[in-house]
Amino acid sequence: MAPLNTRICASSGPGEIRLAVTGNGQLLDFTLWRPDMADGVGDIYRAPVSAHVPALGGTFITLPGQEQAGFLPDSEGLGPLTQGQSVLVTVTRSAQGGKGVRLGARNLPSNLPGGAEPQLLRRGPTPLERLARQYPDAPIVIDDANIATLIPAAFHPRLTRVNSAFDSELRAQADALEDPVVALPGGMSASITPTPALVAIDMDGGAASADRRPKQTAQFAANRDALPDLLHQLRLRNLSGAIIVDVAGLAIRKRRALGETIGAALALDPLRPRFLGFTALGLAEIVRPRVHPPLHELLNSRAGRLLRALRVRMQADRGMPPNGRPVRLECGYGIMQILQDHPAWMEDFMRLTGRMLQPVPDQTLPANGWRFDHD
Repeated sequence: MAPLNTRICASSGPGEIRLAVTGNGQLLDFTLWRPDMADGVGDIYRAPVSAHVPALGGTFITLPGQEQAGFLPDSEGLGPLTQGQSVLVTVTRSAQGGKGVRLGARNLPSNLPGGAEPQLLRRGPTPLERLARQYPDAPIVIDDANIATLIPAAFHPRLTRVNSAFDSELRAQADALEDPVVALPGGMSASITPTPALVAIDMDGGAASADRRPKQTAQFAANRDALPDLLHQLRLRNLSGAIIVDVAGLAIRKRRALGETIGAALALDPLRPRFLGFTALGLAEIVRPRVHPPLHELLNSRAGRLLRALRVRMQADRGMPPNGRPVRLECGYGIMQILQDHPAWMEDFMRLTGRMLQPVPDQTLPANGWRFDHD
């Protein structure tokens, strides 16, 4: 059950909408929504078989309009497939970590359009739609009327428009998700390090060092109290796949007693992560399903870094008296290309600030470099 006063806050920026669910002053959920860069989860295709690969236990499917083929595991039960055969599939996991999309073929709706031509048959739900269904009683607070045009009309009665959907406290909480170091109760902290193979989390003791109780008693209590907040970060940052946690300052033989705390915290996550126990080295092993891209991957991509810069500039320009001059953005050729591929970002900037964004090529900048010209 969601806490009282739960609401969904949608804060618009150029090319990106930050979505936060809050309740009783706590950040319950967070995600990024890039309307013209959807991750495709939930999309349904009629698509041809490219190649069956027994060694991988599945089949590559050519998705119309997509650069990469999707992978359909044999476990989805479609039986032997031949090259060129047309099948109905849905995207169950987005492209992430250098790997393409994962496909499924179960529980597809029966009212799909007919025909034989390969095509996208139905889009999956947007991030805001998913949150609106997950929190059916929560009002949706927006600061941009354009958001209403991006969601089904059934959600419109729940919309309330305000000047800023994120207040200063919520903005600080959202910004903190970009920091790999997490502040935890009791003065503890944790460092989160994603790698290609797994996510490593190292907890560091804080106030427990000043506790007058025996060291191991104090360390156990400190870890027990901090773990629920830390494990909630898995959900907020969408950390997935294999995750290991090294708790702080506790003897290996005593760490197993934290299993109940870890299990209870993970049970609150809709993706139902699994706690696998502690390794011989005392590391907690967790597996969280991969569905959507993790937050750090979205933020650290070329598009993510540029969108953050546009959002920061938008926030600086909002409320300033218009001076009629465009905002000049000097760009390397890679940044020029991405802006040309996503013209809606410049339209968003104009709508949200009242100033035109003017990209200008600059050969002195690296391909993915940019800078705002002082005005």
